[in-house]
Amino acid sequence: MENAKTTTDTNAAGEEMQAEVASTSAIPAAELEQLTSDIIGALKSVYDPEIPCDIYELGLIYKVDIEDDRSINIDMTLTAPGCPVAGEMPGWVENAVSAVAGVGPVNVDMVFDPPWTPDRMSDEAKVALNWY
Repeated sequence: MENAKTTTDTNAAGEEMQAEVASTSAIPAAELEQLTSDIIGALKSVYDPEIPCDIYELGLIYKVDIEDDRSINIDMTLTAPGCPVAGEMPGWVENAVSAVAGVGPVNVDMVFDPPWTPDRMSDEAKVALNWY
């Protein structure tokens, strides 16, 4: 069987966009939907210590891949490459997502392409930060 995966990306406004699940996915659709929701909830529990908003709403999560074996691969970025918690934040994300019931190993990759901009923030984050 082909190894299918589901990818949850965030668009420029931080809104969730979920790719179609390949028909060969080993994870039932309802379970995959619940897993995706739980992972997003875990990501929303991680905050940038300098910004009073979670990393998901800030648009720092670029991609979440859920593999057939339930391993999770996450691409994320920072608001700035010189962020003081750059070395710690991937571990915070890994720990939060690893705590979700039903997930396998979690891998977090830090990426800086494309660079983060405030345009990636959700409306919720913009309101919280008075960016209107």
